[in-house]
Amino acid sequence: MTGHPEDALKSYASRPHLSRGRRFSEPDPSERTDFQRDRDRIVHSNAFRRLMYKTQVFVNHEGDHYRTRLTHSLEVAQIGRTVALALGLNETLTEAICLAHDLGHTPFGHAGQDALNACMQAHGGFEHNLQSLRIVDELEEKYAQFDGLNLTFETREGILKHCSKRNARLLGALGQRFLDRTRPGPEAQLADLVDAIAYNHHDVDDGLRAGLLDIDALRTQPLFDVPYREVTARYPGLSRRRLTYEVKRRMINHIVGDLIDESRRRVAALEPRHADDIRAHEVRVIAFSAATEEAHLALKRFLMEHLYRHPDVVVMQQQAAEVVDTLFHYFASDILRVPQAFRERRGVDAETQEYEQMRLVADYLSGMTDRFAMSRFEQIQP
Repeated sequence: MTGHPEDALKSYASRPHLSRGRRFSEPDPSERTDFQRDRDRIVHSNAFRRLMYKTQVFVNHEGDHYRTRLTHSLEVAQIGRTVALALGLNETLTEAICLAHDLGHTPFGHAGQDALNACMQAHGGFEHNLQSLRIVDELEEKYAQFDGLNLTFETREGILKHCSKRNARLLGALGQRFLDRTRPGPEAQLADLVDAIAYNHHDVDDGLRAGLLDIDALRTQPLFDVPYREVTARYPGLSRRRLTYEVKRRMINHIVGDLIDESRRRVAALEPRHADDIRAHEVRVIAFSAATEEAHLALKRFLMEHLYRHPDVVVMQQQAAEVVDTLFHYFASDILRVPQAFRERRGVDAETQEYEQMRLVADYLSGMTDRFAMSRFEQIQP
């Protein structure tokens, strides 16, 4: 079998031959590891392709150079693979989790998710992590033998970053850690952090590009100011575009280096012999140093105030919420408005219980791209 050689992995890395397996038994892949098979299934899924036209911060049609959920996921995977290789973790498993982590996101980003969650409050709510798991477990239709993609336990574990106790009880072994207050495996811990790295640092780039963030204000943030001073001292008179790229690259290099160094320190102190030793440890083993985590959270708060709550972004979010809310009530008021093929695949009709009907509407809406949601919204306007 080809793939990441076992002897290149540390003892605490997740190993495909020790996987907790799939929900439905399958023959072993002949030329791939099970984690490579997971990654390939995710990349070839319909949900993954739709990420191309889903909002990160700026609505997809606002500009060609802003990040989408797809480019964000690719950037997360790239950073994840770099750190996994440095730490001796399973690079392919890390990549699979990173590529799949946003599959369940609604159109229009967090504004769409918040609107759909509000619409679904009487029916269990809506959360994109749980929807990502629902996509890979049930909604993708690629195989004759089972619904979903039938991914390994370890990939599914990494996809499900958050979960209420109520939902955890319904997920069996996968949800047990939320009840026991234990942690996921090392690759899942890593994927969670590199998602946050990509989110913060690339949103700085998009915010500057859009003219919604100001360099002088960003200099109040240590993660930005230190590399900014380095770049301007070494390259005086640099154009704004090149300056931004140089600063962003140094920001990412710094925080990734810190993540690697601190994780190595914690691993050395714990001396784990198996991935389960990392799961059982009371604190994260894959982690930032205290100082860098504080600076990272400060930058996150800065972006919340200056970018995500910027009046121009808020207007986009309000418009997006109106689209999702209108579409939800349009389909929820008459389930037969949902395309017949979609209803029949899920076995839902006018006689089905209300909960199943509303969950179907949520599945249908969350799978929409920005442009398809806008098209349907415009079609139903009086």
